[in-house]
Amino acid sequence: MLVASVTRSTTKKTQKPDAQQREHDRLMRKLRIEETPVGKGVFAQRAMGADIVVGEIFGEVLDEHPADPNYCMELQSGRLLEPGAPLRFINHSCEPNCELFYWVDEESDAPIEDRLWLQTIRKIAAGEEMTIDYCWPADAAIRCRCGSASCRGWIVDPDEFDQLPTSQPKAWKAYVAETKGDAPKASRKRASSKTRK
Repeated sequence: MLVASVTRSTTKKTQKPDAQQREHDRLMRKLRIEETPVGKGVFAQRAMGADIVVGEIFGEVLDEHPADPNYCMELQSGRLLEPGAPLRFINHSCEPNCELFYWVDEESDAPIEDRLWLQTIRKIAAGEEMTIDYCWPADAAIRCRCGSASCRGWIVDPDEFDQLPTSQPKAWKAYVAETKGDAPKASRKRASSKTRK
């Protein structure tokens, strides 16, 4: 996960619902939600440069995993964020163009707040789907359908690929045989906090 270091006051007030609505409206001028082969997805309304902070991911902060954790993102405190639209619908890719980050205090290196932000990691064209690498733990991995050139075949943290249950590597070998490709080498560091349980 990218950690952005900035000096910032730790006494910032939590945003009011009207501030969240303004942020939502601002995001919807930049983004749109469309159907994809894997469900809803988030698309750029206009071109964006690399390393641009797209916006904060708002939603309900939970202490326990909900019955359906498909959209939950893990916060630095260990609590979960059930994100709201539009960023609730950001899909996984093994070659993401965005990542999640949080702010840390430069002196203590501790997270300043239990908040997540979305940032581009490369240029994004108008109309392009915005994606992150979910980096799910091996015990929660599912088949990946991102279709990227370096797809790992599984939505899993690259550092935990060798921890997949024995049934999954066999399926992975079958996937590689089906596609007549070599198993891609995962080189991305953990860039997101999307979680499954």
